[in-house]
Amino acid sequence: MRIFQRFLLGRLVVAACMVALLGGSAAWGAEKYSPLGPLPDLKQPDSARVELGRYLFFDNRLSGDTALSCASCHLPTKGWTDGLPLSRAYPGSEYFRNAKTVLNAVHAEVLFWDGRLSSDPFETHVRDHLTESHFMNMDGRLMQERIKQIPEYVKMFKNAWNSEPSFGKIRNSIRDFEKTLVSRNVPFDKYMKGDKRALSSNAKKGLTLFKGKAGCIRCHNGAYFSDGKPYNLGVPTNPEIAKNPLRQVGMRSFFLGMGVPGFEHLTEDVGYYTVSKVEADKGKFVTPTLREATRTAPYMHNGTLNSLEGVIEYYNKGGGKAPNKTPLLKPLRLTASEKEALVEFLKSLSGDEVVVTVPELPKYEVIKNWLKVKN
Repeated sequence: MRIFQRFLLGRLVVAACMVALLGGSAAWGAEKYSPLGPLPDLKQPDSARVELGRYLFFDNRLSGDTALSCASCHLPTKGWTDGLPLSRAYPGSEYFRNAKTVLNAVHAEVLFWDGRLSSDPFETHVRDHLTESHFMNMDGRLMQERIKQIPEYVKMFKNAWNSEPSFGKIRNSIRDFEKTLVSRNVPFDKYMKGDKRALSSNAKKGLTLFKGKAGCIRCHNGAYFSDGKPYNLGVPTNPEIAKNPLRQVGMRSFFLGMGVPGFEHLTEDVGYYTVSKVEADKGKFVTPTLREATRTAPYMHNGTLNSLEGVIEYYNKGGGKAPNKTPLLKPLRLTASEKEALVEFLKSLSGDEVVVTVPELPKYEVIKNWLKVKN
């Protein structure tokens, strides 16, 4: 009898696994995911530090040759991205990935498409953007002295930190500013807090599909709508990378710095393999948030999908082709009305547009004490 019970149990386990691999909605309902819900409230940073961070975010003197600011690739009018398929880079090079939004980034588990950086502490991503040679290529010592040469900034640092400008205080100020860049007045969040009229009937249908037949919740779960894990979806290479030698330079030099084996021969982005160095992780990229997705097109790590409708159709067909594509992706067989409902639900994840006033930046001045030179 026990042998038969073990056999039966084994058959049930195999059957459950097969349902999961085939994308059965029954399996998705049975599995446990981080529950969907509103983003948690955060303790608001000191207002003087936030204001200082706002100035610094828009100041191109924080890049090596003063050509770029943080806002160059994270524009308020573009959902805090640059709106391009592949991001800009430090002059003389080109980048090979899509710029991720900084909206709600403080709620992410890991940062960057390849997941190479934890979000704790959050200011480390500011440091990487400032100093990475493909981004702003800035030396912290030079940046610090530039800021000290601006009297208005010296006063602002005194007010915000009771100290003079320093590399650490600069990045912490930008960190505090970015902590304020979060979604507000989001229909989905209102719905989850009890306002059943916050979602249209079609958006509610989309939510049911999201959690059921479409299976989106398998990777897009939790309040941030991301599980923070890497997957290979078979997304095709952006042809711009192959055609543009500067994109190749940017990609290979980045992989060189990350210690990727055979970097000099790579012609496409290897994603999470950059971090793990495990062959099976080639082409995997971390699940992005779906919050504010209506404002952050184009989509995917290389900007190859231009619309939410295009993204849903891509998943509906079961993704692309790749040797190690995740088995989670199978054709969904969604009807036209179901695809429309999913789009309607995704729209409900966008709140009021987050905009800030671009500050008029203070100017350099000669430090008067330096003029007292002995003859």
